[in-house]
Amino acid sequence: MRRHEQGWEAAGAADAEAAARQWYGDGSQGTLQFDVSRTDTSSSVLQAVPASAVVSRTGGLPAALTSFVGRRQELAEIGRLLETARLVTLTGAGGVGKTRLALEAAALSTGGFPDGVWLVDLAPLRETGAERVAGVAATALRVPDLGTPNALGRLAEHLSERRALIVLDNCEHLADACAAFAKSLLAASPELHILATSRHTLGVTGEHVLTVPPLPSDDAVVLLRDRATAVRPDLRGSDMDQVQLSRLCSDLDGLPLAIELAASRLRTLTVDQVVDRLEDRFALLTGGCRTALPHRRTLRGMIDWSHELCAPAERLLWQRLSVFAGGFSLEAAEGVCAGDGIEEREVADLLDRLVGQSIVLTCRSGHLPRYRMLETIRQYGRERLAGSGAEETLLRRHHAYFLALAEDIDASWLGPDQVANLARLRTEHTNLLAALDNDVSPGSGLALAGALRHHWCAGGFLGEGRHQLDRLLAAAPEATLARGRALWVAAWVAQTQGDLAAADRWLDEAEVLGERLDDPTLRAYARGFRGVSAHYRGRPDEAIPCYEDARAALAALGDEAGADFWLLALACSRLRADAPHAVETAEQWMSAAEARGERWGRARVLMTLGHDAWVRGDREAARALACSALDCMRGFNDHAMVARMLELLAWAASAEGGHGRAAFLLGVADSLWQIAGSTIAAFGPESARDHARCVERTVAALGPASYAEAFTEGSRYDDPGRALELPLDAPAPAGPGSLIALADATGSLSRREREVAALVTKGMTNRQIASALGFSPRTADRHVANILAKLGFGCRAQIAAWWTARQVAS
Repeated sequence: MRRHEQGWEAAGAADAEAAARQWYGDGSQGTLQFDVSRTDTSSSVLQAVPASAVVSRTGGLPAALTSFVGRRQELAEIGRLLETARLVTLTGAGGVGKTRLALEAAALSTGGFPDGVWLVDLAPLRETGAERVAGVAATALRVPDLGTPNALGRLAEHLSERRALIVLDNCEHLADACAAFAKSLLAASPELHILATSRHTLGVTGEHVLTVPPLPSDDAVVLLRDRATAVRPDLRGSDMDQVQLSRLCSDLDGLPLAIELAASRLRTLTVDQVVDRLEDRFALLTGGCRTALPHRRTLRGMIDWSHELCAPAERLLWQRLSVFAGGFSLEAAEGVCAGDGIEEREVADLLDRLVGQSIVLTCRSGHLPRYRMLETIRQYGRERLAGSGAEETLLRRHHAYFLALAEDIDASWLGPDQVANLARLRTEHTNLLAALDNDVSPGSGLALAGALRHHWCAGGFLGEGRHQLDRLLAAAPEATLARGRALWVAAWVAQTQGDLAAADRWLDEAEVLGERLDDPTLRAYARGFRGVSAHYRGRPDEAIPCYEDARAALAALGDEAGADFWLLALACSRLRADAPHAVETAEQWMSAAEARGERWGRARVLMTLGHDAWVRGDREAARALACSALDCMRGFNDHAMVARMLELLAWAASAEGGHGRAAFLLGVADSLWQIAGSTIAAFGPESARDHARCVERTVAALGPASYAEAFTEGSRYDDPGRALELPLDAPAPAGPGSLIALADATGSLSRREREVAALVTKGMTNRQIASALGFSPRTADRHVANILAKLGFGCRAQIAAWWTARQVAS
């Protein structure tokens, strides 16, 4: 029984009666009887048995000394499970609050268990076996000891016709014994329910498992405030700033034990001082309750306890997994952690065991499982890894794994998996940064930074890419091929951000290095990116020969992917320059992209075609092409590219009198430009002039206040994915109350889709529409789906209402 604060955990038999009276009262619950001869000093549990134990007393839970914070959802779920499930196990990392949650849930469930709700604390017990567990449980339930040695049988007989709930706390170190105990007792006692807490499941048939997560931010802050003011009532509001507290709780992984230990430090430290010292959290977070068991007094003690419960191979994998930052996949764990004592085929099983013991947590990334460790658990493993002398080896493996991943994705860029590959790199972004920081050999970080070119430029990490490339180029000045590649990648990033001066400096060095190393690939890319600078300076005629040279050089080297990269640039430049063979080059690229399933390059060509239509005065074509380009960008996270397309739509809308739409779209684009660290001016003076004219015309039409309102509304959409879900010709997101405002939002629909929308309004089914317009039902299905997606609607009725509103408005 957990009676630490109340004095129930007495040191010897002489104190037994005093301790019991302190807990149960002085005669108010009936006469107390003591069997001092059966005191178990090894587990600090006394055989204190009240007369008529269950008759006179309906529960055995300790009174709470502190407030219970949060966990409403978990409490509700436990209550629901206990209505039907007879064995519910709460699992979770050490210090996550399993015991406190179980006690709160049990207290709330007393009405459903007329024969008592009882706590059986197994933490002090070291002897294994179901019979020893039964002995502790019999003591906790105050079952009279009549001299029979079979405690499990005695307990089963006692509970055979009673409806009771046992909270079986701290089972992890006695998992097999607890499983056998629970199975036997539940079989013999049909009305008994058990609520267990353990760092891993018991594995009993019929067991229902609920994983206890760390506290969410708001609840964690409430807990920290509550515990901090308890130890230091004079804490002022300025000392308990919400942002500071949220940061501290986040750094503590939302673990209640860590939060309570941190709160005790606020007696003498500020929140900022605690945060600054968390790098050595195991030395900082000590000083828990003196009456608690040793492994509950400090954060290190709690994690030591988990470590002791692991098998040697599990401990080894725990240490090795600590090199991952922000989570990992099974493939990554196998690629980095196998070898030197762990076979690759063993990793999955060992990982599963660590998940079962709440050392590793599971989450999902797309359709595949992913794994992570709480930062506290990870830091503990990293300390153990450093102490083993194997840290450098694991860091090398980690770097090599993610370099290989980046290079594989780079090599297959012009294919059907662009979105999936960028999503994978986004998921691994924290690991990629860790690998870049772990510069395990001179210049190794440059190789990785260069291989991540599409992650930086098409995946939404321009600013991070600029920072990493600048840092790594400064740190590794040696003349290597890795540096050469990183130089032109850095130039590309700088060009996309509009910093052509920096790009020129990088290209100057790349050209010199290409000659010095006699590397034709480096020379070809440097030449090509000279063309990009010329293009963005508004001189596409100068860019074309640079692209042609780069393409020819790489084709001669057999680098098909590199040659096609510059074919894409050549197509866009020829279109902008209205050069000979422009359309043929664009068609050549589009045909190749279509055959490969490539989308990012297709979106660039469509956008360029749209701009060309805009320059020619064909606003409808410009709008349709921009919408097609945006459709190709679904799933990408390319802030700058999407912003350019939204700009084009805004220009067309303003020119046609849709000034509210234009202001809204300019606001969306502006939010994306800010994240990218770029502007429309980065892509040439002509684009900058068109933007300025659109703003001037729109402000003049709407007035400054209305323009600012629509622009601000648009600026809330700071994510390319959210922006692409908008009905992009409309001033605001579609909704049931905005159909009239959307009455003129037809620009994103093709002529055929408008015909289909009209027939939907007449109540026709897709099959009837297909018959009326002379195409297959599948084609009709596709048209209706496109209409719903483009207008942001969820059902056919909205299409009908929108179309009717359009007819009224026109």
